[in-house]
Amino acid sequence: MKIPVGVSGRHAHVTKEHLEILFGKDYQLTPMKDLSQPNQYASEEKIDVISKEGKILSGVRILGPVRKESQVEISRSDAIRGKFDAPVRSSGDIKGSGACTLVGPKGKVELSEGVIIADRHIHLSLEDAKKAGVKDRDIVSVKVPGIKGGIMDNVLCRVSDAFALDFHIDTDDACAFLLSNNDEVEIVLEYKIVK
Repeated sequence: MKIPVGVSGRHAHVTKEHLEILFGKDYQLTPMKDLSQPNQYASEEKIDVISKEGKILSGVRILGPVRKESQVEISRSDAIRGKFDAPVRSSGDIKGSGACTLVGPKGKVELSEGVIIADRHIHLSLEDAKKAGVKDRDIVSVKVPGIKGGIMDNVLCRVSDAFALDFHIDTDDACAFLLSNNDEVEIVLEYKIVK
């Protein structure tokens, strides 16, 4: 089964409360473009994210709609350059993750946790999962074709009929394998390394 790639740059998810602190009372996100997953979008709004060391990631785009918890997803390269503590986690799994400060035009928010490097994951509908022979929370490998092709391990399968088929990776993985949005990869359930 061919799976389209979605490369995810650094971004933030915020709560309604935090959005209002950052941009003003009753503020609403302004959708800029739809993302691969239904009802998800990149907004016009951007914020600065500051590490405990005082390093700034400027112009970090907010994705909508608002969430129950605020979080920032960055790459390992961002974490190294910005001196962020950022464990590899699934989106929403922020307990004990890195701290930061969010800065908007109207105010700032201190997050005691919420900075992560998003894990590699595949969104699948129930039908897609059945075709691929996987179930929710399975860990698989992904075969990447091309001149810098290879195998990516530790890929989480996330299955729901609310999802559209998509393989989400960050910019570091995309650069390492020369992948772009809408390139295609395949699930590999097992492989053998020949010496």
